[in-house]
Amino acid sequence: MDVVDMQVRSRQESGRSFPVLVWRSPQPMRMMASAAHGGGVGSRRWILNAQVPASYGRRDPDHHLAKLGVSLGLPGRGVGMLTAADVRQAAVTGDEGVEVAATVGLGHPTWAAAPDEPRQVDLVGTINVVALLPERLSDAALVNAVCTATEAKAQALWDAGLPATGTATDAICIACPDEGRLHAFGGPRSI
Repeated sequence: MDVVDMQVRSRQESGRSFPVLVWRSPQPMRMMASAAHGGGVGSRRWILNAQVPASYGRRDPDHHLAKLGVSLGLPGRGVGMLTAADVRQAAVTGDEGVEVAATVGLGHPTWAAAPDEPRQVDLVGTINVVALLPERLSDAALVNAVCTATEAKAQALWDAGLPATGTATDAICIACPDEGRLHAFGGPRSI
């Protein structure tokens, strides 16, 4: 997979500087994402994970992220995520060609089926995960990979002693090559 490594860039907004993580691919990649911009399944060229203030209240994150992509010189379609967590503190790991980066804010951990609770706006609370896979996956295998990454996130929170499976604003992006032999499975024991 010919993907440029994650870069930390900066951007100006409302008189302040904010970091943004950027991944670019010289070739289109197949992505599945739950992100505010470029979510769904399709061919994409870039991913960004932009830090915003904890008081972020825009109602147009898709438009905001599209403009941010243009301002960063990102061509074509991409995936964009937002977080108030410090993206410079991303946890990055890799194994057997798989690369994963997670930005973690746990100001408001919750269970998927927890009742709605009032929350403070100044809490940092989003977990964004980007996983780059070296092999081409079918759409069903991409869904399986999203499930696997989400299970791993829930397990990491459990192992850390947190009574939660994530936060209410988490996002994920799984990216794989758009060419090559198609793999039908994306689970934790798949090859």
